Amino acid sequence: IATSVDFKTYLDQACGAAKEFVNIYYETMDKRRRALTRLYLDKTALIWNGNVVIGLEMLPSSEFQVNMLDCQPVHGQATQSQTTVFVVTGGTVNFDGKKQHYFNQSFLLTAQSVPNNTVGKISSGCFCFQDWGESPFSFGTLAYTIIPS
Repeated sequence: IATSVDFKTYLDQACGAAKEFVNIYYETMDKRRRALTRLYLDKTALIWNGNVVIGLEMLPSSEFQVNMLDCQPVHGQATQSQTTVFVVTGGTVNFDGKKQHYFNQSFLLTAQSVPNNTVGKISSGCFCFQDWGESPFSFGTLAYTIIPS
């Protein structure tokens, strides 16, 4: 029983951190896009339609509304004991004030030590439109992954 209580506490903490991160992420995406790179690991590359994105400023302005959030801690055996949370979001987004589109986004958050704190940073993930036939970005997949050194 103690194990299940410990796991529930761990799950609650992981999901609380994920929820806080998601709020920061989409607010930053909408309002302070230049700061968005601080939420990614240094060696994370963003790929849009198979092309590496240098600077998120090239993406159109956005207004995200997150309607769904799910998360779960990733077992330490899968991440070399690195604290990691798998996060899935869904909702709607308007780019450049145009028609609303449905989206789904998933990412892995890994705990990173910074002076006097631990923060979550994105190590891998994928953004997809859910209304493929009507999307202005019909190729609409944004993926990011660690580029090995």
